[in-house]
Amino acid sequence: MENLDNFYDVIIVGGGPAGLSAGIYMARAKYKTLIIEQNEFGGQILITSEIVNYPGTKKMSGRELTSQMQVQAKAFGCEFLKARVEKFDLTSDIKTLTTDAGVEYKCLGVILALGASPRKIGFAGEKSFQGRGVAYCATCDGEFFTGKEVLVVGGGFAAAEEAMFLTKYATKVTILVRGEAFTCAQTIVDQLKDFPTIEVRYNTELKEVKGDSAVNWARLLNNVTGEESIYTAPNNDTFGVFVFAGYEPATSHIKDQVEVNEQGYIVTDVNKATNVPGVYAAGDVTIKNLRQVVTAVSDGAVASTSLERHVKEMHDKLNIPEMAPVKGVTPLEEEKKEEAPASSEGFLTPDIKEQMVQIIDGFTKDVTLHLHQGKDALGKDLEGFATEIADVHKRILLKTTKEDIPNSYIELETEKPTGIRYYSIPGGHEFNSFVIALYNVAGKGQTIGDDLVKRVQNLKSKHTLSVMATLTCTNCPDVVMGTQKLASITDKLDAEMYDLSKFPDIKDKFNIMAVPCLIIDERHTFFGKKSVEELVEIIESVD
Repeated sequence: MENLDNFYDVIIVGGGPAGLSAGIYMARAKYKTLIIEQNEFGGQILITSEIVNYPGTKKMSGRELTSQMQVQAKAFGCEFLKARVEKFDLTSDIKTLTTDAGVEYKCLGVILALGASPRKIGFAGEKSFQGRGVAYCATCDGEFFTGKEVLVVGGGFAAAEEAMFLTKYATKVTILVRGEAFTCAQTIVDQLKDFPTIEVRYNTELKEVKGDSAVNWARLLNNVTGEESIYTAPNNDTFGVFVFAGYEPATSHIKDQVEVNEQGYIVTDVNKATNVPGVYAAGDVTIKNLRQVVTAVSDGAVASTSLERHVKEMHDKLNIPEMAPVKGVTPLEEEKKEEAPASSEGFLTPDIKEQMVQIIDGFTKDVTLHLHQGKDALGKDLEGFATEIADVHKRILLKTTKEDIPNSYIELETEKPTGIRYYSIPGGHEFNSFVIALYNVAGKGQTIGDDLVKRVQNLKSKHTLSVMATLTCTNCPDVVMGTQKLASITDKLDAEMYDLSKFPDIKDKFNIMAVPCLIIDERHTFFGKKSVEELVEIIESVD
């Protein structure tokens, strides 16, 4: 092969404990390795405040543990990319993965560490009250229930951990365990005794929730006696319902290429190999009895060491020269880097700038960041952000208009305004949505299917799609990117992104208790993660 740009020995999809462990082993074995993660490196374990059963550690948070894993992987030369893989071609010896920015990456081997997402359980009112009291992420939505009571549904590790976390906000936490005992380690259950505001009800199922604009009534069933009871908060106040009843594997976009079981988990052998040569899987996305960080890192180690032989065989078969990993960053260097003042690098790190240049080089036209600067404090911050983005590439232009408006915002413009607007700095998870928005209006753009394009273009009326997000929410970027993609293909749709933590008036006006929240034309509200197709169906329903 002549061109080795964007070519790796191994690409790992997923940056949780399984993916990070695989990255450590592959890079240490001197293979050029890339980990692609669409959300935040660390995965689901980031929400765990204390880990006390990981060998060799007395106590640390999930964030601390996975941060150390990432530093270790970097030290061996592993590379990292924050993006979403939208297309897989795993049929040939050289695998091709295409990201949501349209960039292709090729490799000799793939490890799928895709993880899983919370499962809904189907009680009456669960769907209709999602975002109105029913939630699935304590980190994302716990703050919305400050000073209120909450119910936690589930009897596993996640339910116990999240219940303890929710005591930071809630006045009382009641855990509803379907069985006669928790299914997690007794040491975790024992910790619940240290929280006087936590009550546990065993053999109890949540059957229904009701309320006006939010949940203030729940029907519970004792599945041993058959007795039903009604749960209400003092003074008939509203309360939260957090569901932690297992996970669903994130395999919807890959299940047609690798073998999965009826539940969608990837089928592997003892070496973590799938039915596709050169493709391995690790972590929560695979079939296993125990889903813990210790088994995830074990899976990553097994998958990577098993994949090494295949990669070596492909080098010999295809006559591809060895590709040394990038120069590693030692843990000491990484520590010093993290201690440096944030302002020394502004909003963007050198790695992010380099990735942006690679994407923007493929743009077919310029895109202007038009800052509509009001008198609010946000206007100055947006100016700093936009200026730094414009300095990345000559294709990005900056225009500032000072206006007498209450809320400053940035609108993307090409030959004309696109209707894509940011009323907050798109940091955290939302930075991806910002880069993809640039790509959609000035580059080739994401593909969504001709049928969806026609349906959007055939809308009768113009609509404004406002997405309320938080920068720590892992589900929000999908909705933000989806609405922006639709706005990029028709003048009938505008797409706005708000960091809800900066707009308490909007939160109160629409009684928002969870993110992402989609508000259409300031009249219709919808909650939860949505695919582009689901967004089109929702828009058509109000058109």
